[in-house]
Amino acid sequence: MTSNFIATASSESLTALVPDALSGKRFDQALAELFPQFSRSRLTSWIKDGKALINGAVARPRDSVSMGDTVDIQAEMREEVRDAPEAIDFDVLYQDDDVIVINKAAGLVVHPGAGNATGTLVNALLFFDPKLREVPRAGIVHRLDKDTSGALVVARNVEAHAALVAQLSEREVNRRYLALVVGEIIAGNRIDKPIDRSPHDRLKMAVREGGREAVTHYRVAERFRAHTLLTCQLETGRTHQIRVHLASIRHAIVGDPLYGTGLKIPKAATPELDTALRGFRRQALHAQFLEFEHPRTGKLISNEAPVPEDMLNLLAALRADSKAFAKR
Repeated sequence: MTSNFIATASSESLTALVPDALSGKRFDQALAELFPQFSRSRLTSWIKDGKALINGAVARPRDSVSMGDTVDIQAEMREEVRDAPEAIDFDVLYQDDDVIVINKAAGLVVHPGAGNATGTLVNALLFFDPKLREVPRAGIVHRLDKDTSGALVVARNVEAHAALVAQLSEREVNRRYLALVVGEIIAGNRIDKPIDRSPHDRLKMAVREGGREAVTHYRVAERFRAHTLLTCQLETGRTHQIRVHLASIRHAIVGDPLYGTGLKIPKAATPELDTALRGFRRQALHAQFLEFEHPRTGKLISNEAPVPEDMLNLLAALRADSKAFAKR
């Protein structure tokens, strides 16, 4: 039940053939199956306005469709996002007519909200590509926390947005993170613990029975005297998932203001490491790798976001400290 589309400046012409599975269904129901990127109310309005046709003829929402019918929609796009565009720089790892992959900087909020009405990635994207106003959430299909850096994909049209959301839902997007945690971890493992809103603090998430399924895989990338660098693979994508899961096994991410357990400086640390740990003011979490199937071509798109300078400097201090301690 795939559909073809041709994008124009203010509309999209979409065509699809009705499969046997939808034969006999109401026109509005069939459209909802064929074009899931649009809401049912919008599809119904296009039918009533004569912009959705069966075999070239105007039809009513309740009219039935048959296998092999050709369905055409002249989809007039409307604004989905009303935030103001702002000239905010961001790094682009990959872009084409359908997607943009961004290397989000730590400190950049993704969506406007309470306390962050402007200066967000959404504002930056609307300046970069004004047509993103017509795409739900300005094309953003997954998010990174304000102080998490790394790769994030943005859809540039509603078809691409629907396809990427579906891939995330089907767990077909490969997301790998680097996380520097407190404590020594000997080997990798799998964390399978449900996550829900904390009953004690509405800003936090928590492992809770009855919460939404959440699965994180991790393995050891590098060990230090009192810290471990992990690579984490997301199987699901819950809010704060990696942060909550690692804290739940008593290995919170370094610098995490919500789930951290405080500063951990190894005994007899070098002055450089002491300074680096005290000065690291965000969670040491970086979305390093992102891979997905291109929504139009089906080709695998793989992107790696360079580790940011602040994390590189902290890792260098940890390595130097471990080396210095080994010589004593």
